[in-house]
Amino acid sequence: MSKLSYLDKFHIWRRKLRWNRQYKKGRWDYLRNDVEAPRYSKILEFIKQHSKKQASILDLGSGEGVLRMRLENEAIGYFLGIDFSKFSIETANNYKFKNADFQVADLHYYKPPQEFDVIVFNEAFYYINDAVRAKVLNRILGKLKKDGILITSIFKEGSGCWKYFDIPELEQLDFSKVASEKGTAYWKLGVYRKL
Repeated sequence: MSKLSYLDKFHIWRRKLRWNRQYKKGRWDYLRNDVEAPRYSKILEFIKQHSKKQASILDLGSGEGVLRMRLENEAIGYFLGIDFSKFSIETANNYKFKNADFQVADLHYYKPPQEFDVIVFNEAFYYINDAVRAKVLNRILGKLKKDGILITSIFKEGSGCWKYFDIPELEQLDFSKVASEKGTAYWKLGVYRKL
């Protein structure tokens, strides 16, 4: 079974420190502006089209809660946001969103506390170390309800990431490429149903 080496663990630790500094300095504030709007709109569209009403949603890579900001209260049964950065989670918790919790966790080790109707890898899957990506995906899928949906958003090509979702447990429902209004950035998004 693949495991993280000590060097991998060191690099993950350094990344955590860097992201906390960046969130604190406002480096990720742009996630709330119009550049990211097409990506978030596509995620919301996938949730609306393929999930039940008042779904329980797990947002992996939630940052400061931007996806929760864009969701209408009536559309959510429960929302749990997970992010690597302590600072971003503190900010998300300060918003005091209805039916929502936010927690700091490392996706390399994280095990969701309950089953969810929707799980979103929100620009997070490609940060998971190659050696354990399949293992992490399997652990996360274990907490996705049968017929629940998995949404993955990946900046640009996400080299080497998409093959992990081509597995018998998942049926691809849609796959889209969306670009920012000025075309300066693009994302690929897939939505899958758990069989």
